[in-house]
Amino acid sequence: MVGQGEEQQRIIVPVIYINHPLFMHLLKEAEEEYGFDHQGPINIPCHVQEFRNVQGLIDKEQSQQQQQQQQHHQHPHHAWCFKA
Repeated sequence: MVGQGEEQQRIIVPVIYINHPLFMHLLKEAEEEYGFDHQGPINIPCHVQEFRNVQGLIDKEQSQQQQQQQQHHQHPHHAWCFKA
């Protein structure tokens, strides 16, 4: 859950977010606000738009990494294979 009061929304987060530093910062804020021993869904105490901005940054970073990986696989450099 993201937000507080009437602003609160249920947002499903991809597993890949869990270890991202930006998302970990939000989880740390949630721990400080609500404690570690908590029943039910994780509540993140930031505005929904702020969370969406973090989502956008993570998604953009993931997209760039995927593009780099695809480019690397399309043009592999195997010069090291032929060194004597």
